[in-house]
Amino acid sequence: MTTPATPVVHEGRSGRSVLVLNSGSSSLKYQLVDAGSGDALASGIIESVGEASSGVRHDVDGVRTERSLAVADHAAALQVVLGLFDGVGPPLADAGIVAVGHRVVHGGTRFLQAVVIDDAVEADIEALSPLAPLHNPANLTGIRVARRLLPDVPHVAVCDTAFFATLPEAAATYALNAEVARAHQVRRYGAHGTSHRYVSREVASFLGRDVAELNQIVLHLGNGASASAVRGGEAIDTSMGLTPLEGLVMGTRTGDIDPAAVFHLHRNAGLSIDEIDDLFNRRSGVKGLSGVADMRELHALVASGDEGARLALDVYLLRLRKYVGAYHAELGRLDVITFTAGIGENDDTVRAGALAGLAGWGIEVDPERNAVRSSQPRVISPDGARVTVLVVPTNEELEITRQTLAAL
Repeated sequence: MTTPATPVVHEGRSGRSVLVLNSGSSSLKYQLVDAGSGDALASGIIESVGEASSGVRHDVDGVRTERSLAVADHAAALQVVLGLFDGVGPPLADAGIVAVGHRVVHGGTRFLQAVVIDDAVEADIEALSPLAPLHNPANLTGIRVARRLLPDVPHVAVCDTAFFATLPEAAATYALNAEVARAHQVRRYGAHGTSHRYVSREVASFLGRDVAELNQIVLHLGNGASASAVRGGEAIDTSMGLTPLEGLVMGTRTGDIDPAAVFHLHRNAGLSIDEIDDLFNRRSGVKGLSGVADMRELHALVASGDEGARLALDVYLLRLRKYVGAYHAELGRLDVITFTAGIGENDDTVRAGALAGLAGWGIEVDPERNAVRSSQPRVISPDGARVTVLVVPTNEELEITRQTLAAL
C-alpha cells in the first residue's frame, strides 16, 4: 500500500550518500542520507522481525509504501530493504553510497569516536555486550548482515556513548570499590550521545555563535530521556550512567532510585534479579505510576482528574528541574537550555513545567512562543532572558552520517 507521506524537499544533492542502519532486537530502521545536503533521500523501518507478520514502512519523496509480510531475521529484513530500494526507489546503484553507518549503543571506553568496522571492531562490540545486553547484540547482528550483503563499501560504527567518553573522571566515576569497578567496567557511560552531540552543535549554529563559547544543558526527552551538561562543545556530565536506566524518569524506566531497592525487593518480595530488571526497565517510570507510558495519554488522564497521573507528571517534572539545577551549578554559567526528541520537541506542557519557578536564575519560558508547533529550531524564552531556551529537533541519522564521513 502506498500513501502520501510528509513532503521532502531536496536541495544541493551531492550524488554521494550514506546508508544509516539502526538494528534493534526485533527491528531494522534505516535512512539513506545525501552526504552533501543532509537530506533524507529515503527512510523506513521493519518491525516485529522474526514474528509471523512484520510491518514494513518505506518513505521516499513524500510517498509511503507499507507492507505486511513474514521477515524471519535481520538478514531477511535487510534483503527486504534492498528490494524496496530497487523496486520503489531510489535505486541504490544510482545513490553513490560511500559507506554504511551503523548505530551502536555501547562503545565503552574503547570507542571514543566513529570507527571503520573490521573483524577486530566487531569483536570489541561483542565484548561490550554485557554493558548493553538489550542493544549491542542486535546492533552487531545488523553489522554482520550488512557487511555480508553490502561488501563493497566501508561500514562505520557510531556509538551512542562516544560523546560522553571524555567525561571528567569525577563525573564518570561511581563511589564504588575501585578494584571492583575496574574489574567489571563499572562507570558512567551515558547514552543518547549522538543526539546530544548533534543538538549542542545545532544550537551554536542556530544562534550564530561558536560552540566553544557556550555552556549548555540539553534535555533529550522521548520514551527514553536524558540530560547533559555541555561546556564548549564537550559533555561534562550526563544523567544516564552504567546503563540507560539512571537519571530522569522515563516512559517505562525508574530513572534514579536507591540501589537498596534491589536488595529490598529481592529479600522481602522474593523477586529475582531478572524480575527486578524487568520491573525497573519495562514496568516503572510514567507507566508504572499512571498505567500509561505515552505523555499524550498522561495529559488526558491528568485533565480527567486522575490522581495517579497527576503524581506521575509531578514526579517527571520535578526530576527534570533537579537535573537542570544541578547542571546549572556544575556549569557555573548557563547560556542555553535546549529541549529535543519526541516529548521535548512537541510537549509545551512538559517544557513549561520543567522550568517553572526558575525565573530567579534567568530561566523563563514565554507562553505564546512555547505554544507554537513547528518542526524548525526556535526560541521559546522571552526577549532579553538571561538564559536562552530553545527547541531544536534532533537528527541522529544526520549526525551518524557526519561521523561516518569523518571516520573515512
